[in-house]
Amino acid sequence: MNCKSLLLTGLALAAVACGQPPQKTSDIPVYLDDAQPLEARVEDAFSRLTLDEKIAMVHAQSKFSSPGVPRLGIPEVWCTDGPHGIRAEVLWDEWDQAGWTNDSITAFPALSGLAATWDRELSHLYGKSIGEEARYRNKTVLLGPGVNIYRFPLNGRNFEYMGEDPYLAGEMVVPYVEGVQSNGVAVCVKHFALNNSEVNRHVANTIVDDRTLYEIYLPAFKAAVQKGHAWSVMAAYNLYNNQYLCSNEVLLDKILRGEWGFDGVVISDWGGVHNTLQTAKHGVDLEYGSWTDGLTMGKTNAYDSYYLAEPYKEAIQKGEIGTEELDARAKRILRLIFRTAMNRNRPFGSQTSPEHYAAARKIGAESIVLLKNDGGVLPMKAPKKILVVGENAVKMMTVGGGSSSLKAKLEVSPLDGIKARYPEAEVVWERGYVGDTGGEYNGVSTGQDLRESRSAETLIADAVKAAEGADYVIFVGGLNKADRQDSEGLDRVQYGLPYGQDAVIEALAAATEKLIVVNISGNAVAMPWVEKVPAIVQDWYLGTQAGHSLADVLSGDVNPSGHLPFTIPVSYADNPVRTEKQYPGILRGSTIDGMPVMDMEYTEGIFVGYRWYDKNGGVLFPFGYGLSYTTFEFGEPRIDRKSMKENGTVTVTVPVTNTGAVAGSEVVQLYIADVEASVDRPVKELKGFAKVALEPGQKADVSFTIGKDALSFFDAEKHAWVAEKGIFRAIVAASAADVKGTVEFELK
Repeated sequence: MNCKSLLLTGLALAAVACGQPPQKTSDIPVYLDDAQPLEARVEDAFSRLTLDEKIAMVHAQSKFSSPGVPRLGIPEVWCTDGPHGIRAEVLWDEWDQAGWTNDSITAFPALSGLAATWDRELSHLYGKSIGEEARYRNKTVLLGPGVNIYRFPLNGRNFEYMGEDPYLAGEMVVPYVEGVQSNGVAVCVKHFALNNSEVNRHVANTIVDDRTLYEIYLPAFKAAVQKGHAWSVMAAYNLYNNQYLCSNEVLLDKILRGEWGFDGVVISDWGGVHNTLQTAKHGVDLEYGSWTDGLTMGKTNAYDSYYLAEPYKEAIQKGEIGTEELDARAKRILRLIFRTAMNRNRPFGSQTSPEHYAAARKIGAESIVLLKNDGGVLPMKAPKKILVVGENAVKMMTVGGGSSSLKAKLEVSPLDGIKARYPEAEVVWERGYVGDTGGEYNGVSTGQDLRESRSAETLIADAVKAAEGADYVIFVGGLNKADRQDSEGLDRVQYGLPYGQDAVIEALAAATEKLIVVNISGNAVAMPWVEKVPAIVQDWYLGTQAGHSLADVLSGDVNPSGHLPFTIPVSYADNPVRTEKQYPGILRGSTIDGMPVMDMEYTEGIFVGYRWYDKNGGVLFPFGYGLSYTTFEFGEPRIDRKSMKENGTVTVTVPVTNTGAVAGSEVVQLYIADVEASVDRPVKELKGFAKVALEPGQKADVSFTIGKDALSFFDAEKHAWVAEKGIFRAIVAASAADVKGTVEFELK
């Protein structure tokens, strides 16, 4: 008998000891035999469950775990925060750290940076790598990735998401999901749905028309579910259609489980459940964190008092609700467990490996966007003295920001990355400004002392003086992970750079012609000094290898190929969300489940991001924009009209040539315009992209296949996607504002 059979037989015997009917040692229960079909195992295990065991499975037993079925040898479900790294272990009933010494991990770039790579292969590498770290820590569910749409530039959590365009987010999330789940770890795609700001997230009732819902805010989730086959989804805090998302009939039952056929588990955001009966009928499968103090407040707040715990059981016993919904929940949770913790073929995983550091560094470097490079200031060539200015050049960014805060084993700062790349140069650092001197979150501390006694005026004067004789001056600033910056729970309060950074940049621009501004953020920021600065780099929260990734690009070791996943407007007034009813919403007089409600109307409709700016202007740097150290030439796009007749698709091909002196990658973007639409449609919409790497002088044909889905809009009255006959325009571009060629075709 092999080891697997011995294990299965041992579990079967253990079941007998727990009251199961006697079985022959060779008679393995179906649910324990992973050679059996998944659904057979689910049905067999389900048939053995008691009511109490089903109730126990659908709510938490600790901060991040929920029970399995000990009597049957079915393990617990263990979740971990992400999506940029595996969260440090916390105490059973508290947010504070458990004090482990082996839970320091690799911090990967924030998802805004991943989206900026426009590279599906890198997304898969990211997912595979972070999935290996989750598997090594024996986690069942990784709480990520996030794919909420970048609706406006003040959302504190935009850095965790994948930009303003639903197609880009959908294409980038699928390989991430596949990569994570190849390790036998489930993703939990979040936050479903319409969670596009942090202020009032617990009480915001989103008012949005069906067309906007289906065209803008659902496609990335749908792609994760139907193309990526995500095994779990997290329901958001907010309300839609006057129902909380954790108990929302339309989004959870009709759309997610109904229209999309989702067979996985829906997990509540922590504390997102507000009632028993509505949630039992149409809500989440797993309730977490409804009282996040766990057992510390006594029986009234114990896990058995969760909405889907004893109150759920009592409602069944009183006949207020049947067991059909509970049975469906139990089956979905069993399915999740069999796909993950009871999958004996899943790999073992690894943590903080050289391969993970290499992946983080590569993804980070390819995410960086070169926004401006007048006079070829970059890459930096043989400098003797480099002045680095700015708090963000030294401040650790892995700690803070909310649930994505990490306990990284290593974080290379921009200053240290530059020093390592240029060991022969004199590299000097000046503070420049004082931003956030803190460095602690839930018991994890950076250990940095960033207190400063100099005045703002002195800091600027010292930086300007240090610029004398420097071959390059690099200002590293932007946002950080403090409250009201890029952080969970609160939104930004200003579009401009905080902490008086504009004054520092202006002073440095007057002092040197070799100024490079590096903006670290997950959001767009105002740049009133844009005309005075020769080189501007959009950097991100890049995690463990942040400094090396930045130095790779500044030095030219890596040719920048990142492109913006969102638009950078000139001013906040230029963005589509500008009225109180759009954000933060209007307080209504009534309550829902005893909670106040803010009605937040998405009156901008489908015109989010470049869809808005194409009609209204106000763009500083457009969606999809990014420069390179080389140049690319696009030829005339052409259409294969034969494919239109044979299979109803359109193939658009465009030749692209690297006309510069160094190797580089270009992101070729395909937009579609409906020339003769009967409804108001955007000027154009992204429907394809490809990242192509070319050596100097090399030419390649880039092709896109356009199907009916790329031509369709959502007809709310018909509740269907409709592609109208008529003329369409295929637009090949290097950004939303840089059209390289167009070709028209007709849908008959």
